[in-house]
Amino acid sequence: MSEIFDELRAALWSVWHRRWIAIAVAWAVCLAGWLVVSMIPNSYESKARVYVDVEDYLSKQLGIAGDSKEQIAQVRQTLSSAKHLEKVVTTTRLGEGLTSRGAIDAAVADLEKRVKVTSEQETLFEITAEIAKSDLSDAENAVLARDVVQKLLDIMREQYVIGNRVGISTAIEDLDRQLDERKAELEQAEQRRLTFEAQYPDLVGGSDSLSSKVQQARAEVRNVEADLAAAESGLAAISGQIASTPRTIAGGRDATGPRAALLQAQTQLAELRARGLTDSHPDVVATTKQVALLAKQAAAAGDDAGGAPNPAYASLVAIKSERQASVEALQARRAALQSNFAALMASQASEPAVAAEANRISRDYDVLRKNYEKLLEDREALKTRGKVEDKAGQFRFDVIQQPAVPQKPAAPNRPLLLLGVLFVGIGAGVAAAYALSQLKSSFATPQKLERAFDLPVIGAISLTVSEAARAVEQRRLKQFAGACAGLGAIFVILLAIEFVSVGAMA
Repeated sequence: MSEIFDELRAALWSVWHRRWIAIAVAWAVCLAGWLVVSMIPNSYESKARVYVDVEDYLSKQLGIAGDSKEQIAQVRQTLSSAKHLEKVVTTTRLGEGLTSRGAIDAAVADLEKRVKVTSEQETLFEITAEIAKSDLSDAENAVLARDVVQKLLDIMREQYVIGNRVGISTAIEDLDRQLDERKAELEQAEQRRLTFEAQYPDLVGGSDSLSSKVQQARAEVRNVEADLAAAESGLAAISGQIASTPRTIAGGRDATGPRAALLQAQTQLAELRARGLTDSHPDVVATTKQVALLAKQAAAAGDDAGGAPNPAYASLVAIKSERQASVEALQARRAALQSNFAALMASQASEPAVAAEANRISRDYDVLRKNYEKLLEDREALKTRGKVEDKAGQFRFDVIQQPAVPQKPAAPNRPLLLLGVLFVGIGAGVAAAYALSQLKSSFATPQKLERAFDLPVIGAISLTVSEAARAVEQRRLKQFAGACAGLGAIFVILLAIEFVSVGAMA
């Protein structure tokens, strides 16, 4: 512990012995540092706070509202983009005297470091600009900081409020121009289609339509042939019934005899078959058995002289006539369909080039029509959105804190820098004095000499100072104190100047 104390005493003595070197170095460092601090321009900071209202119920109801939060985030991100900052540079004093592209880009890059857009909440964010131009006065820098923030607000308002409406109007004009062009093309395509259809009516709609017509015609022929087969079968059945039914019946004196009963049963059987019941139907089967039984009874009873027309036979003949007419109609229908089917097949086989042309015309017309309808829908949607935004904009920007001219500089903290320079100067002086003491081969204490040479020190001679030397030493001490006081006085004066200048700005 004593060795450490001796080393500290030796160091202090070395510095004190070279105190004039220390104070000279301190003066030089402090003056240079204070000069540098005085040349640092003041930075003035201006800020604005903006609230964004994202609730737009009318746009949501109409289905034209986008993702509000995402668009607000995009506003915050793009507001400090190079494109917008270049507008700020060219429209404020930041762009004075800048003519080359490189100088403007450098100014934009510097401004990008000094502008911040931060979010306080989802719908509240802050715009801050810090300006420090060395060629402008403090008052001019303060005004310029306010102007930069104000310009950013103007850009935001123009681009995201007014710009939306202008963009919608421009988009509607573009859509109107495109609609006129598409309308002319659609009319030409429609005229080509009508001309082609008048020349080739079978190929209306292209080869796909022709193929569908062929399939439809083939299906119709099959259906008619099936109906014709059923009608011919019914005609054959009724013919067989007519063959087994007598034309007349005996008109005996007994109206209630077997012949009369047979006549009634045959009439009932004819009515059942006229209703379309088959021979396997229970009623038809029962009536047929009854007719057979009555026929045997009538045969056993014998024929009466003369006879009357059989009503069942007349009814069956009428049914046969109807079924014959139906068969003839179906045969005519089948012939017509087969003729049409043959014509369609001939068109499909003999006109491949024409069919390809029909496909192309039909395809072009459909594409143009769909494009025209899509553009028409887009235009109407944009018109609706424009009317909505005229009455209630999708976003409402409310500046709750207007940018103001700052009264005090935000940076640098000159009092702290001046104090730091003073400490650095004093430390540099002490370090310089101590370093010089280490370069010279002198020893501050006998113990240090003994440790250096590892030899015993017999004794030390005290320094005897005369009165004249003591007076000189005291005068030098006063001079040294004056030098230290002068350094402190300059520091105090600089602080006072700083406070006075800041107070004058406020």
